[in-house]
Amino acid sequence: MKAEDLLVEIGTEELPPKSLRALSDAFTAGILTGLQHAGLRHGITRSFATPRRLAVLIRKVASSQPDQTVQRKGPPVSAAFTADGVPTRAATAFAESCGVDLAELSRITEPKGEFLYYTGVKPGAPTDTLLAGIVQDALAKLPIAKRMRWGSGTAEFVRPVHWIVLLFGRAVVPARILDVDTGRHTRGHRFMAPAEIALTVPSSYATRLLKKGFVMADFGARREQIRHEVMALAQTEAGHAMISDALLDEVTALVEWPVPVLGRFEARFLSLPPEVLIATLQDHQRYFPIKDGSGQLSRLFITVANIASLNPDEVRAGNERVVRPRLADAVFFWNQDCKSSLLARRDQLKTVTFQAQLGSYFAKSERIKALALTLAPALGADREQAARAATIAKCDLLTGLVGEFPELQGTMGGYYARHDHESEAVANALSEQYLPRFAGDALPTSATGLTLALADKLDTIVGIFAIGQKPSGTKDPYALRRLSLGVLRILLDKKVELDIPALVRQAFKACQQDISTLQTQRPVDPKKPMTPITEESVVVEVYDYLFERLRSVYLESGTGIHSDLFDAVLVLRPASVLDFDSRLRALNQFLTRPEAGALASANKRIANILKKSDGSLANGVRDDLLENHEERVLARELASVAPRVEAKVRERNYAEALTIASELRPAVDAFFEQVMVMAENPAVRANRLCLLATLRQLFLAVADLSRLPG
Repeated sequence: MKAEDLLVEIGTEELPPKSLRALSDAFTAGILTGLQHAGLRHGITRSFATPRRLAVLIRKVASSQPDQTVQRKGPPVSAAFTADGVPTRAATAFAESCGVDLAELSRITEPKGEFLYYTGVKPGAPTDTLLAGIVQDALAKLPIAKRMRWGSGTAEFVRPVHWIVLLFGRAVVPARILDVDTGRHTRGHRFMAPAEIALTVPSSYATRLLKKGFVMADFGARREQIRHEVMALAQTEAGHAMISDALLDEVTALVEWPVPVLGRFEARFLSLPPEVLIATLQDHQRYFPIKDGSGQLSRLFITVANIASLNPDEVRAGNERVVRPRLADAVFFWNQDCKSSLLARRDQLKTVTFQAQLGSYFAKSERIKALALTLAPALGADREQAARAATIAKCDLLTGLVGEFPELQGTMGGYYARHDHESEAVANALSEQYLPRFAGDALPTSATGLTLALADKLDTIVGIFAIGQKPSGTKDPYALRRLSLGVLRILLDKKVELDIPALVRQAFKACQQDISTLQTQRPVDPKKPMTPITEESVVVEVYDYLFERLRSVYLESGTGIHSDLFDAVLVLRPASVLDFDSRLRALNQFLTRPEAGALASANKRIANILKKSDGSLANGVRDDLLENHEERVLARELASVAPRVEAKVRERNYAEALTIASELRPAVDAFFEQVMVMAENPAVRANRLCLLATLRQLFLAVADLSRLPG
């Protein structure tokens, strides 16, 4: 079958830089999905994305769909013909629907009788007749939070669309998409090559744009070139460029023809905390900061221009001119902020709302302090230092620098605490209170920092559940998923033993008190009655939410732990995440033993038997009611093994506990082969059920094996 290359390009106004890569990936995936659903085979695929375009090049796309064999069963022969053999309307209508004469139909015999039958071939549709619909579907499914309209048309997209290229081989596929007629003309760099560029064949796309249009269309290649040239330029000054992946992605999405430019700011700004300089350069200006040979932040930075200027000194001077007032403002805020201590600002927190139903940041800091006092001993932190850190933890929110750079909250708190001569433990805790901020971020390293970070996160999680605003679907306005993963990482990585339900109860009581206080201060809206939320319901919901996040951590860890394994431990609802982890790892290890499958099946069988029994169990296993040799052996083995298992469970040596319990397999197998559990004698039956219940409780001390496959 003949095949042609396919090129689709959507030319737009400048696309959102932080969304460009996601839009490109989704657009390519949408085109490929459309080709797959249409049954169109193809070769390799390349994606392209710049500030002004999304494009996909697919090699060797089949020129038409494959022919399809069509088989249809018609009416029964008895209904298709009269007794005289004259065709009825049922027969002729079926033939017409198949597009053939009645004589061309065959017959098929089935158990229910003989039927008319049609077998034919449906020719595949030409690819060029399908492409417009495939492209439109892909565009409609892009992850665009808010689409916009432009001009007098009705089309909606993330940005106004100015041109669309749709080439299949050498031919333009005529279509009107997003109120724009397709063609073969793309456009180069907005300033360096504004004229249209004709494309003869799809395969020349990237080369033509590079040579004629001053556009590096390949996102990955452009990204790597920026990285390489920024690093090389920094090395010319004996420096090292700070290149984060997020900043590199964003800069790549801002330029089509990258040209790195070295700039400098005044040495006096180096007196600012380095985080302020980095936030100004990276987050606000999209510049790459440079460290000197000793690893200290230097006064150099690199910006990436989107043009090869004839006067690069002007580009450099312009960027230096832009960054200077921002750094001057930062110096002003720093000097002003240092005139008042963090503690002196604390009363002002009463005027800053944390959450309408949970009150001010002052109230939150009080709740955090109470939790920190509880958490400190388990984390090896000094209670007084933890309480002091919690008291002033949120005061930096009132400073000018954090107002200008919200991403530096906590970080600046640490600097201000040192300026106020607070202890190093308190200053470190303030710097670490929001860690980890994202997946893969560092954890707090100090005991007081761990205490404050956990207290802050738990207060927010429990508080939001306490007001009935828990996350639903993809909506998570308070970032509880991120906070929960942070809590779990701290508990697991730092080996912290905490009673989760007990902490949730404490946090709920504190939140409930603040909620009740606020309700007495403002009238209740009768149109929005409060749904009763109890302490117990919040404990259950928060526990379930945390452990569902933990499930995803294990399932994505690559350790082979699956949902059935997780559920086998979750059903016991261990209070501690660390205890849960120990049980889960022990169970995962146990599954590698040859006895595991049989014991899992036995536990499943026992659970079903006990579920169906009438509940009449003996108070204990009586030796005089053990009639069979096999049940006597099982009772004797169980009495011998149980104390050893219980001792290991008390030590939390769950792996060894399961190893010892697995010694029961021969006795369990023999019991089920030879003993009728539901004996006619009620006393014997109750005794056997009690024996099985005792056996099941032994394994339930670690996990519920009945939930495992087997």
